[in-house]
Amino acid sequence: MKILITGIHGFVGHNLVEALKLNNEIFGLSQSGGSMPGVTRIFTWGDLAHDDRLPAIDAIIHLAGKAHDTKNETEAQVYYDVNTGLTQCIYDYFLKSDANKFVYFSSVKAAADAVAGDILTEEMPARPVGPYGKSKFMAEKYILSHPTAKDVYILRPCMIHGPGNKGNLNLLYKVVKLGLPWPLGAFENRRSMLSVDNLSFVIGQLLRRPVASGIYQVCDDDALSTNELIGVICTSLGRHAHIWKLNRSLMRSTARLGDFLHLPLNTERLRKLTENYVVSNQKIKTALGIEKMPVKAVGGLKKTIDCFISHRND
Repeated sequence: MKILITGIHGFVGHNLVEALKLNNEIFGLSQSGGSMPGVTRIFTWGDLAHDDRLPAIDAIIHLAGKAHDTKNETEAQVYYDVNTGLTQCIYDYFLKSDANKFVYFSSVKAAADAVAGDILTEEMPARPVGPYGKSKFMAEKYILSHPTAKDVYILRPCMIHGPGNKGNLNLLYKVVKLGLPWPLGAFENRRSMLSVDNLSFVIGQLLRRPVASGIYQVCDDDALSTNELIGVICTSLGRHAHIWKLNRSLMRSTARLGDFLHLPLNTERLRKLTENYVVSNQKIKTALGIEKMPVKAVGGLKKTIDCFISHRND
């Protein structure tokens, strides 16, 4: 199968190439072009306007997007230009191409910035908050407003982790590695995450099998608390966990100070690290005919942490 991946230079792009390159021919699409091991050629977005430049392909995986800025320094229009505008551009190209499968990477934030109730499902009305979630949701609406007989999958992954990850999990690892106590132990939260290995498994299944088009949430089977994450990190580092259960109000005040002083802990990051955000993956498992994801949540997390450790010991 010939697959075109947008945003191929990113963290998820690198991991998908590794997972798919063995039995497929991979092409890339990025702003800068360039090259990558395992990729036949990487085109630029300008090449889309010239039908003779891109080869005939079987599937498009659209990863390119503007990630959520926890420092809130990105202008709102940038999210709409990238997350909505580029999606419209590549989806229009897909509709007129010979490709028969389209996978769009949206986000659970397109559904909800915070989970109302115990667990987020696809049946709940989407209520995105902020330009990141809204721009993703607008891209979803554009796709759904242009129906096709081809296979179209809108994936809403939660926080993805794995080799090359540089998000909040990396920050948590750095804090624990320094031997600093974790001051947010009083927040007994649970959060769904997604191992990039489980994500790659889902993508591979969607490409190879006849699965109904639609919106699918993607996450590991088990939600973990931040305190449990710290336990896994400490186990990998061979250390004891130091978790402080400081007053919640005190920590919220510290985070507000971080907004003003641009400290690592700010209001948005505190919310991300301590909120309950449990996501259901039952719909995608039912569609694929499986009972469980192949990689357990703790196992996938340990692999990510081991990669952090290995990278810093190189």
